[in-house]
Amino acid sequence: MSVVQLDAQPELGALYRDHHGWLQTWLRRKLGNAFDAADLTHDTFMRVLVAWDRRGDLDLREPRAYLTTVAGRVLLNHYRRLSLERAFLETLELLPEAQIPSTEDRVIILETLHEIDAMLDRLDPKVRTAFLLAQLEGLSYAEVAAQLGVHVRTIKRYMATAFEECILLMM
Repeated sequence: MSVVQLDAQPELGALYRDHHGWLQTWLRRKLGNAFDAADLTHDTFMRVLVAWDRRGDLDLREPRAYLTTVAGRVLLNHYRRLSLERAFLETLELLPEAQIPSTEDRVIILETLHEIDAMLDRLDPKVRTAFLLAQLEGLSYAEVAAQLGVHVRTIKRYMATAFEECILLMM
């Protein structure tokens, strides 16, 4: 959305002006960190902006409730990202020094892990479970079907959906 479009939406400007400070304070209390709170406040308003742009208007009777909901999702993603980064760093500590990737490679690997995590999060929980059982646990489609209590046909459909997402991720 361009600056011109933003100016054409005085409601969005008013939402930002009226609630930015409140939201940043709310996030700072949750995080205990003013810098992360500022980043997540920005991310929250970017999501609102994208939603506004897609829908053309948002009927916000309770703007703080709406912002709290969006910010809560942004906060959850932040914590998931931190958790993934922590697990990655713990895994690196277990590697022999000769196998530790360079700083550049670590950044690439971590970004790829974040993309995969986001892709998995977009999947329906049943599709995600089937995909992970087949790909990480090495179960056959018949074994996955038995574990999930569905037909093999359903597992094939789930896997096709998951692989489509994988292909989209690679593009």
